[in-house]
Formats: sequence, structure tokens, C-alpha cells
Amino acid sequence: MLNKEQLQTIEQEVYRLLEKLGTLGDIKVAQIEGIEGCTVEVTIRVEEPKMIIGERGQTLFELQHILKLILRKKIADPFYLSLDVNEYKKNKEEYLQDLAQATADEVILAKKPKELPPMSSSERRVIHMALSGRSDVISESIGEGAERRVVITFRGASK
Repeated sequence: MLNKEQLQTIEQEVYRLLEKLGTLGDIKVAQIEGIEGCTVEVTIRVEEPKMIIGERGQTLFELQHILKLILRKKIADPFYLSLDVNEYKKNKEEYLQDLAQATADEVILAKKPKELPPMSSSERRVIHMALSGRSDVISESIGEGAERRVVITFRGASK
């Protein structure tokens, strides 16, 4: 669990990063204690999010990585960092969860496996987590590098 000063440091560093990018916005920093440890969720609301989000969220992912490197030097306590701009990540996660369920339903009806398009590791994780409670399908990642994707397979009546 981070203290109040550490959370203020995070907010100040996010502000500095936005300032260097030539944009300002509303910044909210929240701390969530979970099973895997402390997660600091930084949400930013800006008028022109495209520059910060980038194509398919790539710039946002890279900014999160840079911010984590900056903060690691200033805050010794371990924590996970989640950076979101104009709820892009939240909306993307909801979309991926819906995609996972809809694809699983298709797999059940057709009784044939289905491959999803290539995704980042974090996107694949959302798919796997969305399907983890289902006993009728199995999800697995296949491929290498940028071509790594999720395959959803019918589990059958054996279990």
C-alpha cells in the first residue's frame, strides 16, 4: 500500500509527462489493493486523446511503460501501474470481454475452434480471464511475437 505522498508523486509525474507532451487534462490517481498486490490506476481526461492513445493504444502502452520507469526511481515500494486515457482501456476491455463471450458461443454452436486476430499479451489475458469461468470452452494462445493470438476450442461433453 502506498502512502499519500507517494500517490501525490505519481500525480505530479503524470502532470509533468502530460506537460512535456504539450497537453493537459484532469488526472485522477486511485489505489486498489488486490490479490496480486497494489495497483495504482491513473485515469486522465483530455480533449484530444488520439495523440496520447495512438494507433490501437500503442502510444498509451508506451507512455505507461515510460511512466513506470520514472516512478520506479522515485518510489521504492512495488506496485502495478495502469494508465487510462478517456476510458480507452476500460472500453477496450469491455469490448474484448464481449468478443470472448460471443466467440465462445459461436464455437459451441459450430463445435469448431475459432482463432481471434493477433493481440497484445494484456488483451489476450482479458480474453482468457473472460472465459476462465466457462466449462464448455478452452482458450489458449498460439503463435509467436506480434502474431500471437487466442484460439477458443469447444471442450465437449466429456467434462
